[in-house]
Amino acid sequence: MNRLSTKLMTAALATAALLSFGAATLSAQAGGAAAAAAGKATDAMSTATAAAKAKVAKAPATPPPTAAEIADAKAKGMVWVNLNTKVYHKSDNSNYGTTKHGQFMSEADAQKAGYKAAQEPVAKAKKAAAAAATAVAPK
Repeated sequence: MNRLSTKLMTAALATAALLSFGAATLSAQAGGAAAAAAGKATDAMSTATAAAKAKVAKAPATPPPTAAEIADAKAKGMVWVNLNTKVYHKSDNSNYGTTKHGQFMSEADAQKAGYKAAQEPVAKAKKAAAAAATAVAPK
């Protein structure tokens, strides 16, 4: 679960506990009618808690792009956007065109929509830096 759904669930459980406590107090003071109303509120909170526990809906899986579509997107300079993780992959990334929930779009459109560029793995970045350093140093 992500942080937001955990916080929502915690808040819902705390509210349900307070309502239950209030229902017991009302029952002792005013009798059955107030307790029934509080019981309905507790049932509503139970439903809200169950809804908070439900996972956030993911984007539907898209059919994988064909090799021709990937080549066309690379030629146009497009990026592959993962709709679930909100991350986009450039054409030199191994995840380009391979994630289940994605689509091609321009990098500018991806940034405008709030997607972030994928981080290059640390090991790959170190290899690239080492290769660049040896290529630059003429002897």
